[in-house]
Amino acid sequence: PFAGIGKPGYVKTDKVIGTTDTKTFRDSAEGTIEKDGVEGEGTHRLVREGGPSQTAFLVSSVIDLDEYVGKKAKVYGETFAAQKASWLMDVGKIELLE
Repeated sequence: PFAGIGKPGYVKTDKVIGTTDTKTFRDSAEGTIEKDGVEGEGTHRLVREGGPSQTAFLVSSVIDLDEYVGKKAKVYGETFAAQKASWLMDVGKIELLE
């Protein structure tokens, strides 16, 4: 189901998981990955300092985000327009911070 694993341009180390495509996935944010989006948008959320208005909602066709729930991370992705979510990002790469 996750397109990138084992393909050229995909990296998986102890700290960095995902694509090496920095042109597509050029936005980034830091926080803690949690399960569930908002009203059908996103499968996960990135809880950031500054309260609920700073939360980024996440989807990924490249990475199984369930593996990183509860982890503090910097995520790299592409921002999409959303109806409900304040910030919706397709995550291409995760850099674990702890």
